[in-house]
Amino acid sequence: MFFGDYQMLLLISGICGLVAFSMTFLTMPRLINKLKDAEIVGKDIHKPTKPIVAEMGGIGILFGFVIAMFVGIWLYPAYHYQFLITLIVILLVGLVGMVDDLVVLSSKEKLILLWLAGLPIMWIAPPNVGIIYMLSMPIAVSIGANLTNMLAGLNGVESGLGAIAMISLTISVIIMGKYNVAIITMAMLGALLAFLFYNRHPSRVFPGDVGTLIIGACIVLVAFIGRVKIIALIVLLPNIIDATLKFYSAGVVERHHHAPTEVGDDGNLVAPDGGFNSLIRSVLRRPMPEKNVVAIVWFIGIIFGAIGIILAYTLNSMII
Repeated sequence: MFFGDYQMLLLISGICGLVAFSMTFLTMPRLINKLKDAEIVGKDIHKPTKPIVAEMGGIGILFGFVIAMFVGIWLYPAYHYQFLITLIVILLVGLVGMVDDLVVLSSKEKLILLWLAGLPIMWIAPPNVGIIYMLSMPIAVSIGANLTNMLAGLNGVESGLGAIAMISLTISVIIMGKYNVAIITMAMLGALLAFLFYNRHPSRVFPGDVGTLIIGACIVLVAFIGRVKIIALIVLLPNIIDATLKFYSAGVVERHHHAPTEVGDDGNLVAPDGGFNSLIRSVLRRPMPEKNVVAIVWFIGIIFGAIGIILAYTLNSMII
């Protein structure tokens, strides 16, 4: 054999990343046109001209990820069970996102539906774990998906943060020798990077809930399958901080009740007076361009991503 088992898995993870990137990148132009034709669009409220932008572009992320995971199953069937469970959960979470994009679910409805979508993750629970651990798995899917759905709204912030999280998780699982999990992270990373090309400032398409929800669900799946829960928690800290600020300042409020971030005459974003606090509004202590706000949020994600990698290296060294 020219390749060892781990080398083969690394090669397959790279292939899956390229497949996901290619499928999403090539699909997006046609998908954007189809969404506009179907009038599945929204206003980019953070631009002075309020341009109309296609919504639900996360379908492209979902498509690229699903194709890449099927390629992973075909190339390395030894882990087909874990990969199939991952696919089922991501598809169900994506379906919840599509419903929410089209009819707007309440926070309670979304939490319940995401919990139901996460139930299949219990099939990959380690043996001899208690009922509390089992029940916590779909709850974690619901919470994780909502976390990545909450820190959103600016061009590229969701897909960029998601890509940063996947880079951190990919490096972490490789350091810890969990090469099969790298197939999952690389598949999502490839799809997110391709989508970011269209979602970056100025956005041609928004991810919608179908895109933002599956990012968090994927992080939770990686946490349980790869047993890297602490690292996954660390890469989610920007989202956790954002959610904490919102709950502490306003409690649970439906998103359509939120006052949006304002746009000044010079095109800079301005935090509105009063209302809830958030990570983005904490960054907006003074008016600044949208691109700068997104870059700062990404940088925060990079810091926590780096901490996750350092922790993975430290834990692996302790085991060795």
